[in-house]
Amino acid sequence: MTALRVILADDHTVMRAGLVALLASEPTIDIVGEAGDGREAVNLVERLQPDVVLLDLRMPVLDGVGATTEIVAGPARTRVLILTTYDTDADIERGVEAGATGYLLKDATREQLVEAIHSASRGETVLAPRVAQRLVARMRQPAPVALTPRESDVLTAVADGLSNAEIGRRLFIGEATVKTHLLRIFAKLDVSDRTRAVVVAMNGGLLRRP
Repeated sequence: MTALRVILADDHTVMRAGLVALLASEPTIDIVGEAGDGREAVNLVERLQPDVVLLDLRMPVLDGVGATTEIVAGPARTRVLILTTYDTDADIERGVEAGATGYLLKDATREQLVEAIHSASRGETVLAPRVAQRLVARMRQPAPVALTPRESDVLTAVADGLSNAEIGRRLFIGEATVKTHLLRIFAKLDVSDRTRAVVVAMNGGLLRRP
C-alpha cells in the first residue's frame, strides 16, 4: 500500500513537531512538508500536491480558512483536514463552507487522526464528535423568517383592520395581488388566518406597531 503524502501546517513549531512524532511510526502516512502559515501551506500544496494537508485554523499571513479556499480552488486534488483547538459555531461554519473535507480538534487521539487522514484522502467527511453535534444543532434550528417590504406593508394594513380591497387601494395594487401576498405571508409564518399572522409577526418582531 502506497503511503499517503501529507503536509502539516501550524504556526506553532512545537505542535508541528508533536504531530510529526505522533505520525512518524504510521507506515501508511508520509509527512512530505511542513508550513508555518497559510500562505506557505498553499505554496507547498501547489508544489508537492500531497493527498492531504492538515491545517490549523488560525495562522499568520493567511489563515486556515483562506488557505483552504485557495487549495480547494487550485489544480491539486489535495484534501483539506482542519486540525484546530477552536470549536465555536462561527469557526466551524467558516471551515466547512471554505471546502474543508474534515474538521478535527487537537485533542484527537493518534488513532482518530490516522483514520481521519485516510478518510479525508477518500473524500469522506470527517468531523470531530463535538463539531458534528454543533452542526446538527444548528441545522435543527428553524430558519429565520423574513418578510419582504411589500409583505410587511400588506400585513401592517391587515393589522390596521383593512379589507383586501382597502389594502389594494392603500398600496396601489390589485386585490388579487393582495391575496397572493397574504398567502405567502401565511406560508412563511406557518399560520392559516389574518389575525394569527399579525400576532405571530408582532411576537417575532417582524411587525412593529406604534
